[in-house]
Amino acid sequence: MLRTVNAVEATGLTSLAVGGGCAAKYSAARLEELLKGFVPVEAENLLVGLSPADDAAVYRLDDERALVFTLDFFPPLVDDPALFGRIAATNALNDVFAMGGVPLVALSIAAFPEELPTAVLGAVFAAAAEQVRAAGGLLAGGHTIRDAEPKYGLAVVGTVHPDGIWRKSGARPGDALFLTKPLGTGLVLAGQGKQLAGDEQLAEAIRWMTTLNAAAADVLRPFAPHAVTDVTGFGLLGHAYETADRSGVRIRLEASAMPALPGAVEVARAGVRTGGDPRNRDFAGPHVTAAGVPDELLALAYDAQTAGGLLVSLPADKAPSLAAEFRARDLFLARVGSVEDGEGVVLEP
Repeated sequence: MLRTVNAVEATGLTSLAVGGGCAAKYSAARLEELLKGFVPVEAENLLVGLSPADDAAVYRLDDERALVFTLDFFPPLVDDPALFGRIAATNALNDVFAMGGVPLVALSIAAFPEELPTAVLGAVFAAAAEQVRAAGGLLAGGHTIRDAEPKYGLAVVGTVHPDGIWRKSGARPGDALFLTKPLGTGLVLAGQGKQLAGDEQLAEAIRWMTTLNAAAADVLRPFAPHAVTDVTGFGLLGHAYETADRSGVRIRLEASAMPALPGAVEVARAGVRTGGDPRNRDFAGPHVTAAGVPDELLALAYDAQTAGGLLVSLPADKAPSLAAEFRARDLFLARVGSVEDGEGVVLEP
């Protein structure tokens, strides 16, 4: 078992960070602007790159194998270093699962103040290594620099069959939409800091943030979903808009069907918003219609998620069988909407 370093011994990791978890992501709107002029080198075997961008890059080795490559890192969102390492690793590994692949090898990306006890860094690395092994891969090294603000994550290489890649650009009219995890990690973490969310609610959020999307992806593969993405820093509406825009469709979501972590809606109702909320509204808001949706549910839909679940688009006639398979394996699944002709995202009350 991993030794968990006491938060006091960890010298309060979150106190050293400006913003933690996926809420620290660069604005999606600014990223779009930044990458407009960045054209990748033409390469026949680059199956997924920046045109359009997805959850990871995919490079074909031969007719049977392709490499999935991604990286993700962020400042701490919890004080416990082992939990921080496990959450950060889960978040990075899940990008490979979102592409339909399986992790193979990972490298640490780390930045820590030199004054932190080495036991703190050791706990982060050990927890991440354990999570990589749980995902079926190996943590094989990495790079660590000195920085006043702690940051940790992984560069991950995985494999996928070239015909089995899940892109976020394949949603089709008539599809049903599903989520494989509840929403609200950012709200619960923010609420806990303001004494609006209790220890049990925080523990439940952490349980989900340390749950790999491996089991959900295993169930999905035989169903050949049209589009898949993981819901992380851009929130449900940000990632739904990306899927709608790149697929040339309209996504219709039901606010009342959105699954929420315990306490998340109550925190939002109290007026708490995370740092990622305004950036996600700037990015997706002009393309979202949400007439009549209560403010707290709109906040839940814009909330930046860390290590969130998969947003899945697949033919509606496969929906009952998919739901049955998830129930049989005791896995979470919520039907949250549908795909239709048009553009943008509609969030219904």
